[in-house]
Amino acid sequence: MKFQRILIGIDDSKYAEHAAEYGFELAHAFKSEVGLVHIVEPMVMSQTNDPGILGSMTASVVPEMEIYNIKSEYSENLISHTIKKFAGDLQVSHFNEFGSTAEGIIDCANQFKADLIVIGTHSRTGLDRFFMGSIAEHVIRHSSVPVLVVPMKVKED
Repeated sequence: MKFQRILIGIDDSKYAEHAAEYGFELAHAFKSEVGLVHIVEPMVMSQTNDPGILGSMTASVVPEMEIYNIKSEYSENLISHTIKKFAGDLQVSHFNEFGSTAEGIIDCANQFKADLIVIGTHSRTGLDRFFMGSIAEHVIRHSSVPVLVVPMKVKED
């Protein structure tokens, strides 16, 4: 089996960087095209006029468009850094999307026509996984192409 188009999902975690390194190693071995995707989930910001909820704190309101621009710039920098660190001479397309991370990865895989998705995992278990959800699990269950989940165990001190 030869992977011609590998989509690698990244965020700013060491888990994602580890998966990106692994994905780029595969891409170099197969001389594959790489799609690099970073999904920014929207922030939910509540606004209230009740001073009792905020107490004596004063809230600074940042316009939504400014937050969008900051997140877009951050995402572009993350993608650029990852390309510089791992891509070498590989052809890399990149996707900077807003929305649900798992669905965004699946949508980008379809758009890129990927034949493999590479993502990292935080190796969560138990209640932590239940409350946080599992992006990797959602992608595995709903992807139409193979998904390689690259685990990274954190050394306990």
